[in-house]
Amino acid sequence: MPTEPQPTTLAEVVNRAVDVTDPANQDPSIAALQELFEDADEPISAILDGLEERLADAVEQIDVELDDPAVAVTVAIVQYLGRRRDELDADADTIMRLAVRAEWRGDPPRTVEEWLSERGVDGV
Repeated sequence: MPTEPQPTTLAEVVNRAVDVTDPANQDPSIAALQELFEDADEPISAILDGLEERLADAVEQIDVELDDPAVAVTVAIVQYLGRRRDELDADADTIMRLAVRAEWRGDPPRTVEEWLSERGVDGV
């Protein structure tokens, strides 16, 4: 009898977001965010109502000034993929584009636009 796939966990979604925004593992802030959620084994579908607050608490520990565009985009991706788990395997540029559109309704902060542009992601 085939078993159902296991639910996607918060840690898995955070890991995918980190893979998208920092594929070379060079950004210490993104690595710190990933570390905060490395043991978050609860299904993301079960915690969607409190996800934004949980992410905000984590970001405050990493980016006190709340001005790091890499962290902001990573968090936007976590929130987006939490609700759109069917997009987990999409290519990185598509995920970033869709997450940023969803988070900032097509009007991201200038620092986010610049960060994306440096990575060749346009059309946000």
